[in-house]
Amino acid sequence: MNVLVVDDEPLARRVLRRALDLLPDIACVGECGRRDEAVAMILERKPDIVLLDIQLGRTTAFEIIEDIGVEEMPLVIFVTAYDRHALKAFEVHALDYVLKPVDPDRLREALDRAASVLSLQRGASLADRLERLLTHLPTALAPSAAPVPAQRLTVRDGEGLRLLESSQIEWIESAGNYVHVHSGGRAFVIRTTMDRVARRLAADTFLRVRRTALINTRFVGKIERYGKGTYVVHLRSGAKVVTGRFYQAGLRRLLELGA
Repeated sequence: MNVLVVDDEPLARRVLRRALDLLPDIACVGECGRRDEAVAMILERKPDIVLLDIQLGRTTAFEIIEDIGVEEMPLVIFVTAYDRHALKAFEVHALDYVLKPVDPDRLREALDRAASVLSLQRGASLADRLERLLTHLPTALAPSAAPVPAQRLTVRDGEGLRLLESSQIEWIESAGNYVHVHSGGRAFVIRTTMDRVARRLAADTFLRVRRTALINTRFVGKIERYGKGTYVVHLRSGAKVVTGRFYQAGLRRLLELGA
């Protein structure tokens, strides 16, 4: 497993690296102590696990997770001297929580748990790739035929199913292995992933504004600057969708179309 160490104290980083060096099948792919460095290394090196200190000078681990996005983050094991953040740690889906001074046996236990979770995730990923292959096999065998965007989505409505016109969909957000499809003031559930839905819908109408959100550009009312590299998209229904920093290209296209 590839592990990234993020802690603003050099001594703490050395302690963790020495502990990692003693463990089999573990490779430390880097270490850093600042928010910007952590974001860059996570995106570039794509570690399986991040050993992440919660308090990093004037910033916190939760801001790093917000920058990357919960859906994009590798597995996180918090390593900190304070336990008051434990509840919030698990709210952002941290895998485990190790207190300083680090007990090597406790760290090994957390990493063993991470290895088990990674094994399950990779098995699910393989199954997902096979399913996509089977779904697109007819297109692959007939390359001259361009894929046709879905005009309707089948959503769960109470105890039954409903065909929802894509033109009626305002925005979509992911929730684990499900997506919530917002239309007409209601939220319908589909058991699928955001990636699959994004591939099915027309790219000239639906825009991915963050890892977990897809909007129908025809329902956009206005766009306001929110923070560094982020915006709030106001939909005509009154819904507000905050964009991700790493989806600016599509948003710029939307702004140009509205200019």
